[in-house]
Amino acid sequence: MDSVRSPEWPAAAAGGPVANSAATRYAAPAAAGPPAGRTAPPAPPPPYRPPQVAVPTVGPVAAPRAPVPVKILIAGGFGVGKTTTVGAISEIAPLTTEAEMTSAGIGVDDPGADSDKTTTTVAMDFGCVTIDRSLKLYLFGTPGQARFGFMWDDLARGALGALVVVDSARLDDCYPAIDFFERAGLPFAVGVNAFDGRLALDLPSIRWALAIGEHVPLVQFDARDRLSVRDALLVVLDRALHRATREKGA
Repeated sequence: MDSVRSPEWPAAAAGGPVANSAATRYAAPAAAGPPAGRTAPPAPPPPYRPPQVAVPTVGPVAAPRAPVPVKILIAGGFGVGKTTTVGAISEIAPLTTEAEMTSAGIGVDDPGADSDKTTTTVAMDFGCVTIDRSLKLYLFGTPGQARFGFMWDDLARGALGALVVVDSARLDDCYPAIDFFERAGLPFAVGVNAFDGRLALDLPSIRWALAIGEHVPLVQFDARDRLSVRDALLVVLDRALHRATREKGA
């Protein structure tokens, strides 16, 4: 009987059973090249990679410099407004050494006929104010009575300058302070405290009465007003800077 073979059935391969195995007959044909007359499609572009940006290295940031400390004395006679001056401008609660005035001080401590002062400084007043990032003032108020004069040498040690506060109605009380700073060679300015906005004498008359030269600044200020005290202290700083510049150039 003749056998019928489907046209789709593959012809017997030469080589025996091995050549006629299923793996040989049904293996995937080798990849053929592109048909003649046609070119291969271009290769796909490489995947996008962002450019490498160098990260700048940040060095250590220098810490801000602390302001330069400057010591300023607030001096003058008894009851002229030294404690008020320190308290008006200090950025901290001022340290005061106030003691109640007693009957033992009658005839010794004279605050003036119109004064309602009931306390007195027995050691010193202390306050501070920052002028800018580079400068900070430390204010030391001296006691005004002559019996506390032994403390002035210690308080003046290391000071850059001084503000001598004056009551125009009682000029005699400020003579010891002016004499002290002139002998010590410490730059100072004279600030006339305008009680109630008035002066008993004008500034030229006060300069003549105090016998201070034109090189000593003489200003009017209000010890209760912060800005007015600031301006007076800036005059002291300017005087001290001028003195230091002159000595450096000599």
